[in-house]
Amino acid sequence: MVSDRSGWWRDPVILTGLGDALAALFRAERPTVVVSPEVTGFLVGPLVARALGVGFVEAYRAGARRAIAEPMIWADVPADHRGERRRLGIRRALLTPADRVLVVDDWAATGAQARALRGLFGAGYAGTAVIVDECPPAVSAELTIRGLLTGADLENP
Repeated sequence: MVSDRSGWWRDPVILTGLGDALAALFRAERPTVVVSPEVTGFLVGPLVARALGVGFVEAYRAGARRAIAEPMIWADVPADHRGERRRLGIRRALLTPADRVLVVDDWAATGAQARALRGLFGAGYAGTAVIVDECPPAVSAELTIRGLLTGADLENP
């Protein structure tokens, strides 16, 4: 089952505060760029980048569209919440070794995408900000995943 997240994007009050709220989770780490995986990351990532005053870079799914004609760096994503393996690619020219990268997405269930992207950024990885963090606490701690809500918050509104 997948939750209907479309209400987040439709509600102007939530949409207005979402970028600032997620940015506040990592403002002290001083990220220099936000990277988000498609599809819903492309909605929330730019909101956080704007709130932080930094740029935004897309992490594309391999095979999801036509090939990008620029050099890419790729991360293999272990099985995600659906049990599917994926690859995420970022345009190599859009990141520098000096960047402090904040990964932003709407939901973290297993931490698989955060783990894969952290592998691309090494010491430049600042952490992952999500709306909902359903990862086991040990995974969230290991991957520096911080969320506005947990799965338990949604079960007991």
